[in-house]
Amino acid sequence: MNRTWHLRIRKTHRYLGLFIGVQFLLWTVGGLYFSWSNLNDIHGDHLKRAATGFPVSQSLVSPSVPMNALRQMGMTSLLTVTLIEVLNRPFYQLSYQMQHGNGHVLTHTQLADAKTGQLRGELTQTEATALARQRFSGPSEVERVEYLTTTNGHHEYREKPLPAYAITFRQPAHATVYVAAQLGTVQTVRTDPWRIFDVLWMLHTMDYEGRDDINNGLLRAFSILGLLTISSGFALYFVSSPQLRRKPKQGRKSQPTAF
Repeated sequence: MNRTWHLRIRKTHRYLGLFIGVQFLLWTVGGLYFSWSNLNDIHGDHLKRAATGFPVSQSLVSPSVPMNALRQMGMTSLLTVTLIEVLNRPFYQLSYQMQHGNGHVLTHTQLADAKTGQLRGELTQTEATALARQRFSGPSEVERVEYLTTTNGHHEYREKPLPAYAITFRQPAHATVYVAAQLGTVQTVRTDPWRIFDVLWMLHTMDYEGRDDINNGLLRAFSILGLLTISSGFALYFVSSPQLRRKPKQGRKSQPTAF
């Protein structure tokens, strides 16, 4: 092969490898962490206690009682009614839609005491902390409590119901239990292993805004560059192979010896 082409392939492979080598390393490190981790532990499932429930002998009012109260407040349609347990007491969790002054129809969630039918406000900090302690299987030493009304694409509680309380326990692994204030339920548990997983996943998908878009342009571009790097490596092997570079010698016909 022409020496000029040989040098071009070598230079292309070298600079492509230098450019995307760091990303290849991040992909490998992330893959190792993902494959060697237990996803149940990463998700914090082992730190959640199941809801205890309540005796079926309890006398509950009809869901129509809180529904009538919501209708008087302007409810236009009811979406779901769920019976849940909050601190050993039954509550109806009603999801409904209401039309506001600007003409927009928004979805809301309302808690109602299932014994009396009385509507109630969102959980207080004391109630949310008690619920987190009840549903958390680790040591119950609370380190701090935060009230969240907004989150961004990098927050560990992104795209989940707000407002919410973040109750952080010292052990194990600085676990944070997130309680949705209006829903009255524990949404998720986040720990240090999950936070490491989250960062590596962001680096793996190359989605530096929301982390979960695996169809972003940056990832596609680096995938193509990675394919070019591998292809140039194969090409470099073939053009550098001594067996392929060796030209066959043309044999000369033997002349008869003159006597």
